Amino acid sequence: MILTPLAFLRVGMLLFLGVILQLSVTSQIGIGGGYLDLVPLVVAAIAIYAGSTTGAGAGFAMGVLLDLASGQVMGISSLVLTSVGYAVGRFREVRDPAHGLMPIPVGAAATFGWVTAFAAVSFMLDVGATVSPLVIRDMLFTTLIGAVAAIPVFAVCRRVLRPSLAVDPLDSRRRRRAPRDTGPLGLRGMEV
Repeated sequence: MILTPLAFLRVGMLLFLGVILQLSVTSQIGIGGGYLDLVPLVVAAIAIYAGSTTGAGAGFAMGVLLDLASGQVMGISSLVLTSVGYAVGRFREVRDPAHGLMPIPVGAAATFGWVTAFAAVSFMLDVGATVSPLVIRDMLFTTLIGAVAAIPVFAVCRRVLRPSLAVDPLDSRRRRRAPRDTGPLGLRGMEV
């Protein structure tokens, strides 16, 4: 990502819109015990397109925004989202995914990592917390809903971030090159 003031504005707009939509719309709608969680999807989209450092910074900023807006214990969301953003960004740097359906597994992994780590950290910090088997069912439904919703969320984030990206990971023109001219046996320069 090319770090300019406009790039910071674009990322900040995505984070702010993600938190507002999460708290006002999507958290109110339940589907099969789970709900659409936009927070890890937006962080994962920023991380997959901009890299691990930007993903970790976006995760931290979104966690602080989420904690402040919802009145939760400060630091839980930012801790978990920083690790989610860094992990997804690092996955992009190591594997360099370039498939059109890449948002589905990345969105599912980010959502599952978010709900699992958030539940674990919340459980560790709350002394009187109890765990029910229904929580696991709700986590799975939330992960499935996140995997389905990842495609439009990633598309919107890519469209917003595209002018600021140094390299677009889904650019097919960069990937497909003409084959090298080789000899009949495949040995270049040996014209055998």
